[in-house]
Amino acid sequence: MTTDPTVDLAAWAAPGGPLSGVLLGRIHLPPDRDRAGVGGPTPVTIRPEGAFDLLSFGPTVSDLLDRDDLPDLLRRGDLVRVAGLDELLAGSPADARDPGRPALLAPFDLQVIRACGVTFAESLIERVIEEGARGDATRARELRGRITEAIGADLGAIVPGSEGAAALKRELITSGLWSQYLEVGIGPDAEIFTKTPVLGSVGHGERVGIRRDSSWNNPEPEVVLAVDAVGTIRGASLGNDVNLRDFEGRSALLLPEAKDNNASCAIGPFIRLFEPRFTLDDLMATDVAVEVRGRDGFTTGGANRLSRISRDPRALVAQALGRTHQYPDGLALFLGTMFVPTADRDAPGRGFTHHEGDTVRISNPLLGALQNEVGWCDVVPPWTMGIRAFWRNVDARTPRGSGE
Repeated sequence: MTTDPTVDLAAWAAPGGPLSGVLLGRIHLPPDRDRAGVGGPTPVTIRPEGAFDLLSFGPTVSDLLDRDDLPDLLRRGDLVRVAGLDELLAGSPADARDPGRPALLAPFDLQVIRACGVTFAESLIERVIEEGARGDATRARELRGRITEAIGADLGAIVPGSEGAAALKRELITSGLWSQYLEVGIGPDAEIFTKTPVLGSVGHGERVGIRRDSSWNNPEPEVVLAVDAVGTIRGASLGNDVNLRDFEGRSALLLPEAKDNNASCAIGPFIRLFEPRFTLDDLMATDVAVEVRGRDGFTTGGANRLSRISRDPRALVAQALGRTHQYPDGLALFLGTMFVPTADRDAPGRGFTHHEGDTVRISNPLLGALQNEVGWCDVVPPWTMGIRAFWRNVDARTPRGSGE
């Protein structure tokens, strides 16, 4: 799978676009471009001129995000350029990554990858439909109309955990319409789950995976916050929280099977650091667009309007990391989505599901674009670099006594 890097670069280089910001990421660096001659995952800063090596200043993105001087470090003029943007944005072959070519990786390494669910009213209704349909997509259309009429379409006006939310809960329980999804959607406690293991995410240009035994699944375009070890939100990236709707709809206890599969989590193309010219509030005033293009000619798309989120991102981070949850290597936190594709694809009333070979493009004017091709979990390249292999690679390549 490839993208058109010239289109991306023209938009990204515009005033206020991603390349005007301070960018942190990871790339696969081939051995012939590595000072140690080993090659492997390498933290970099991204500029219009290309990617610049940061390995000697911090072996991991986790280390770098804990540095108070990180923005100044990424602006240094003596960093070594190791790759061009055009070759990085071209992605990787669909069947395997060429170890001789540089390529973007998911921009997180040692951070735990967690995700928030049911943070938008629109996706809340879809989750209630999943539960009622018990994973049967053919029942979804009927339930969508009935549940929307009963619950109301203005759930976005309900403040989670408020007295108004508690009153609605009492009313819905009396009516027999209460759902576990409504509990986390408008109750005091957010749904925050572990999306994928440390180092388990794929990046721009890699394939994302769905299971062959799933007949109802979808992409979830989201913002992913980069949170350091003490809970400070340092920046943001784009993510695809690939979801198997039929598995989750059958039982909430199947959430791990619905969410955590080989290549089921994509993040990228990089982390844009927050600074005076680019704040969290700036980002939350924008949309995250998604487009799905199939080899069968099918297309669908939509937008995740971040301003419609029902919980403040800072409150979500406070629930995810604090006195009851510590993450000494930092945290990546998906914020959830309001977009759930429902357009019929295979037959009337069947709704949307992925086909092998779909291209999913998730974009935002401030964060760039994340593009991946959909494949089967048992066919996409297997995950082989776990924590032990990663740390052996870091140990073999990290310069001693330099970089400061």
